[in-house]
This record gives sequence, structure tokens and C-alpha cells, in this order.
Amino acid sequence: MKLTLEFGGGLELLCQSIKIHEVDVGLKDGEVKLMMRDLLTWIRTNLIKERPEMFMKEDSVRPGVLVLINDCDWEIYGNLEATLEDKDVIVFISTLHGG
Repeated sequence: MKLTLEFGGGLELLCQSIKIHEVDVGLKDGEVKLMMRDLLTWIRTNLIKERPEMFMKEDSVRPGVLVLINDCDWEIYGNLEATLEDKDVIVFISTLHGG
């Protein structure tokens, strides 16, 4: 499944300072749809090159990370249970800033 992943607010630093990633995520054997939960696991394994704890806490994103699916808050789609479709755009933005 082809997706566009965007990282902002400092999260791009965890992905070799690359903000936009065009990715092709394969489905698990026997799966017919990709869930947000599966995508996060894929991101942790394939994209995050350092300090994954800054992006994820357990199975989800850390508090303070805004997630948008096609410009809508992922809570509308069901958070981790959101079903993704080919060519979706998923944006991750850190809202936490040191001072």
C-alpha cells in the first residue's frame, strides 16, 4: 500500500531529517487492510533511525504527537483502529517544545 508520511515539529530528526517519505507498506499475511496500529509498528521498524521512544510509547504515538490522516485528526477515524487506504497522507507533528 502506497502512503505518504510526513514528520514535523522536530520528529523529522528521528528519520534522518527527512520530512516527507513516500513508502510502500506491505500487508501482513492474511490481512486485507492496513490499520494505523500496523503502520506505527512499520514506522518504528523501518523509518525511525534513532530514539524511537521520542515518537512512540508502547503501541501508540507519544502524548503530544498530533496525527492527521488526510488532514483530519486521527481520533475521528478511531486512532489505532483507523483503516488506511492506498495513497493516504499521514502527518505526525510534535506539539511539545522545550523552553
